[in-house]
Amino acid sequence: MSVLPAADERDLPTERPTSSAGTPRPPASHPGKSPADSALPPALAAIRRVLDGIAWLCMLAAGLGLVFIVASFGWLVYGRYVLNNTPTWIEQLALLLIIYIVCLGTAAGVHRHTHLSIDFLRDGLPRWPRRILHVLADLMVVAFGGLMAWQGWTLTLTDSDHHLPMLGITAAWRAAPLVLCGVLIVVFTLFDFIERLFATPGETR
Repeated sequence: MSVLPAADERDLPTERPTSSAGTPRPPASHPGKSPADSALPPALAAIRRVLDGIAWLCMLAAGLGLVFIVASFGWLVYGRYVLNNTPTWIEQLALLLIIYIVCLGTAAGVHRHTHLSIDFLRDGLPRWPRRILHVLADLMVVAFGGLMAWQGWTLTLTDSDHHLPMLGITAAWRAAPLVLCGVLIVVFTLFDFIERLFATPGETR
């Protein structure tokens, strides 16, 4: 009975790492690029990174505004019940900040595709009907964003002669977030449409 010599570890075939389900894992992508960037031309990939940064700034500003509202209402309660000197400006400022928080979060949600959507019917269709529905949805979102920006700008001009009580600023600051949100919605949606044109047939964007 002969014993086969032990095989050199260098001669053994290398195994690809597998997932918990036993299927091979895809190779790791470059840490500085996302899978979407790798399929885009360099110019569009650079624009996507800029828009990602804008969406991140929107979420940062909304988060800081929310933190300020919570902290300011703590001061409101303290001033009213401890100092017996109610800072009435906090309520008006909170109402103004809520508008900014909602508008900035809405615009960032359009870019990150985090809004509620019912898309199982569309995704079950073949490729071309699915793309047609994508285009129709993009057109409706662009129309909505454009209408929001236009009406927000009209309201901004109308309220420029009025002042918010206890804040000393014009009411135009209350309508300005509508313009910003509408413009960002249009920009984000148009880029998604252009990006989808470069998507491979198997990709979902």
